[in-house]
Amino acid sequence: MNAGKSQGDRMSNRSTMDIQHREAFLERIDAHRNIIHKVGWVYGRDAADREDLEQDILLQLWRSRASFDSRSAFSTWMYRVALNTAITFRRRQRPIERLEHEPHTPARQVEQAQLTEELRQLYGAIARLKAIEKALILMWLDDRSYDEIADTLGISTKNVSVRLVRIRTKLAHLIGDTEDAR
Repeated sequence: MNAGKSQGDRMSNRSTMDIQHREAFLERIDAHRNIIHKVGWVYGRDAADREDLEQDILLQLWRSRASFDSRSAFSTWMYRVALNTAITFRRRQRPIERLEHEPHTPARQVEQAQLTEELRQLYGAIARLKAIEKALILMWLDDRSYDEIADTLGISTKNVSVRLVRIRTKLAHLIGDTEDAR
């Protein structure tokens, strides 16, 4: 009789631990939710696209939770999953024709009001970069170390440095071209 009870207690304790681990995992994701939003802003085409992408990232984080090991920071792992998910998300999408002027819907107007003009220009320029460049500049803007960026993207620290110089120059030209067009 005691054996049955102790087995039941073990199962109950295991269930409690599973729930605690899930809650702790979700709290860690919530603490770094800004990573998901930043990746969404850079890789999403519009508000609906960003929302779909952010949901995909959350789902993939949940599915990949067993792959996290403590050799790297949780936020580094989150970036890796989020960026890989975003790149896959964009590959699945059909190309769209660029409109000369974006339509102004009420949701779009609210969205535009939330960002300053400079941020909109920066995000617009970042959106025009290649996938690896987007990932690199996004992590740099989030104050990630060169070592962490290198580890996440699978490139050397020196390569991070060289690419960042090129990307910043490219962004300056893209933003300058946008301002010149006005």
